[in-house]
Amino acid sequence: MEPKDPWNWENIKNGARHTIIGARKNIEDPTIFHKIALFPLLAWIGLGADGVSSSSYGPPEAFVALGEHTYLAVFLALGTALTVFIISYAYSRIIEHFPGGGGGYIVATHTISERAGVISGSALLIDYMLTITVSIAACGEAVFSFLPFSYQPYKLPFACLLILILIVINLRGVKESVMLLAPIFLVFIAAHALLLGYGILIQAPQIAPVADGVQAGLSRDLAAIGFIGVLAIFLRAYSLGGGTYTGIEAVANGMQIMREPRVKTGKRTMAYMALSLAVLSGGLFACYLLWNVRPVAGQTLNAVLANNVFSSLPLGGTLALITIFSEAALLCVAAQTGFIDGPRVMANMAIDSWLPRSFALLSERLTMTNGILLMGGSALFLMLFTRGSILVLITMYAINVFLTFSISEFGMSRFFYKNRATEKEWKRHIPIHLTGLVLCSTILAITLFEKLGQGGWLTLFLTSALVGLCFLIHQHYQKVTRGLRKLDALLEVMPVPGTKNTEPTNPHKMTAVQLVTGYHGFGINTFYSINKNFPGIYENFIFVSIAVVDSGTFKGAAELEALSKSTKKSLEKYVDLAREMGFAADFRMDIGTDVVDMAVPLCQDIAQEFPNSTFFTGQIVFRHENPFQKILHNETAFAIQRRLQYSGITTVIMPVRAEK
Repeated sequence: MEPKDPWNWENIKNGARHTIIGARKNIEDPTIFHKIALFPLLAWIGLGADGVSSSSYGPPEAFVALGEHTYLAVFLALGTALTVFIISYAYSRIIEHFPGGGGGYIVATHTISERAGVISGSALLIDYMLTITVSIAACGEAVFSFLPFSYQPYKLPFACLLILILIVINLRGVKESVMLLAPIFLVFIAAHALLLGYGILIQAPQIAPVADGVQAGLSRDLAAIGFIGVLAIFLRAYSLGGGTYTGIEAVANGMQIMREPRVKTGKRTMAYMALSLAVLSGGLFACYLLWNVRPVAGQTLNAVLANNVFSSLPLGGTLALITIFSEAALLCVAAQTGFIDGPRVMANMAIDSWLPRSFALLSERLTMTNGILLMGGSALFLMLFTRGSILVLITMYAINVFLTFSISEFGMSRFFYKNRATEKEWKRHIPIHLTGLVLCSTILAITLFEKLGQGGWLTLFLTSALVGLCFLIHQHYQKVTRGLRKLDALLEVMPVPGTKNTEPTNPHKMTAVQLVTGYHGFGINTFYSINKNFPGIYENFIFVSIAVVDSGTFKGAAELEALSKSTKKSLEKYVDLAREMGFAADFRMDIGTDVVDMAVPLCQDIAQEFPNSTFFTGQIVFRHENPFQKILHNETAFAIQRRLQYSGITTVIMPVRAEK
């Protein structure tokens, strides 16, 4: 009986993967950037949904915090709208000065220091994990508001299932996921426009009595507890409603996926989000006050409002159901921001060696698969750990949001002051950033004071742990880099014997095929090791390299062309070195997102062309191996070796010590 072909299982697995996440995208398609980029409307849906959906939990939290002093909702509406516009304006300036995206991490790194960047980036990552968790938990709250109270135990499993579904959707690509969820966003906007418009219109006769009630309540409290007491009540409610502003930074963080011209697209998207969030939040505060809404067990405040507003209409129950279900569905769309921006922040930090470099890699669908899986898995863990508690999650969420906001506002204020000689409008921009800094730091301080024991401690612990881990990772990469640089220094004194060989490669002669990543000490050390360990055996040398497209280079056609030229130039240097050593030499290259998937078929073609060939690749080795090193350094060499040896191609891994 013939043994089963294990590649059949591989084909089945690949077929299933393509069915779920789609077919491979062509990285060399000149229109690829246009196809996957988002124009303002889609960017508003994909990135702005996080900000807009925060109206589902921010204003209710603030209104409930007022207690019996509901007349202050008028001032909350004005303060909330003003804060939205101030933060949005500040982030529009960030978009202008940092059009490559990265948001708070990039801003803090370039305007303050690398350490501040790590703190801001770590806070952002925890924030985006919580974006997913909070949005899905709030979605579950909204859905189960219209179900019998006995169904509450199923809310947590429902939320976990939604997170798993979103992970799969995002593995297919950003634009695909946004297009799929766009109708939900539009239904939400239409339903809430009807809710607020009709709610305010039908209660128009109550505006004057409510205004009198506001004046009377304010006068009464000023007499009873004084101005400081009233201000304290307002500031507490204003700060606890800080969840309203979460998501505003998402546009600045996700500039890489904007359609050209990116700055114009980003600023327009920011304007759409700011206007819609301000109108929604202000309108909700007005309706809460006009309809005298009060919390009801098992229902969200917005569900209570929708039931009250539409109760007099023939299809009122249906309209209320559509409104709240569209809110729940939009919260799913809002969770997209965590899957879109979170992996991008991770990629930026990975490129700077603060996180494992594998987080900068792109999949065949041009998504950051590792980042998506980690963000989704972490959100699932937080959901289970907090059991989907909105109160705890929003507290955790708001702390890191305003930590990042505060660092960014301080950084931009510092930037404009330091560059006041070249920034002509610095006097106009600094007051906005300083105002934003005061507002954000005030909300952060009050939230920490009020909620440290209700989930705030967990946010601080997770963020601090991540910052510490980032420094450990960076320290390891720096140590390895110093070791590899010593190899570069040795090359300056290594002689190059022999007479230059200008003959073409002969396919019938013994050939050494070396896989390289660039012209540096690592690759040249491997080249000399081949000659030292196999003297006089090989007459040809073929150098192979894959131009790896990661999140750092996947920014436009010009970057891809530059990557291809750089790879070719490095290969030509290897060829020149081999010819100086007396070998006939040539090179082969390809471009793609996965080294193994691109290198294996290329090597198989070379093996057919040069039947007397042996393949070599280098691998960093350490004196003391541990799992930490395996996570930080890919196992590409071993993966290629396994695939080639299965094809009957001799492959040798040459060890290169990274520690000296």
